[in-house]
Amino acid sequence: MIIKILQSAKQDLLEGYDFYERQKNGIGSYFLETLFADIESLKLFAGIHSIHFESYHRLLSKRFPFAIYYKVVDYEVRIYAVVDCRKKPAWIREKLR
Repeated sequence: MIIKILQSAKQDLLEGYDFYERQKNGIGSYFLETLFADIESLKLFAGIHSIHFESYHRLLSKRFPFAIYYKVVDYEVRIYAVVDCRKKPAWIREKLR
């Protein structure tokens, strides 16, 4: 399985890094390590997660309150967004449009 992180999701990861790094030095790096490990798990488990907003699978991060929204197209996992779960569902739905 090939994993492709789209530009929108890369931006989400950078914003998450900046947020946590402002909280305490080093937490931003831990955030990225954790989220990339979650994303890497999709090589084995892509497609088993529940579907949200009509067509996106949602993987919940194990350590942070973030969700990874992705689609499986042939043998490729496309990551569209990495979103803070504390956001309102309407905001998340609009982001995924």
